[in-house]
Amino acid sequence: MTSTENHRERYFAGLKTRQKVMGASHVEKSLGQASEFSLPIQEIITEYAWGEIWGRPGLDLRTRSMLNLAMLTALNRSHELAGHVRGALNNGVTEQEIQEVLLQTMIYCGVPAAQESFRIAEGVVTEFTRARESASI
Repeated sequence: MTSTENHRERYFAGLKTRQKVMGASHVEKSLGQASEFSLPIQEIITEYAWGEIWGRPGLDLRTRSMLNLAMLTALNRSHELAGHVRGALNNGVTEQEIQEVLLQTMIYCGVPAAQESFRIAEGVVTEFTRARESASI
């Protein structure tokens, strides 16, 4: 197998995982809105973050999602946090587990970071729940 084939396989494996976690429409939007300038980073994120790291067998997707929530809170990355709250819910992380992760981060990362994450997570959880309820009607 050539290096190009390895990259291609890893990219498509990453694309599949990224769509499963973040939702196909989110991924299509991210890739579709990429400019010629920003497309290389979207491809690298898909291949390496989603294909290489998220695809590793050592942790399940739920655990990876909870770790991301804690790290994004610590780094104060609100925009990324909202997407990963949706991803965590897609991966079966419960609302209570999200609360517990954010409370844990409060102790180690500070109250302001955790408060901001709680505000973002609450909005996403509410939106996710409403969408799920309307889909089941």
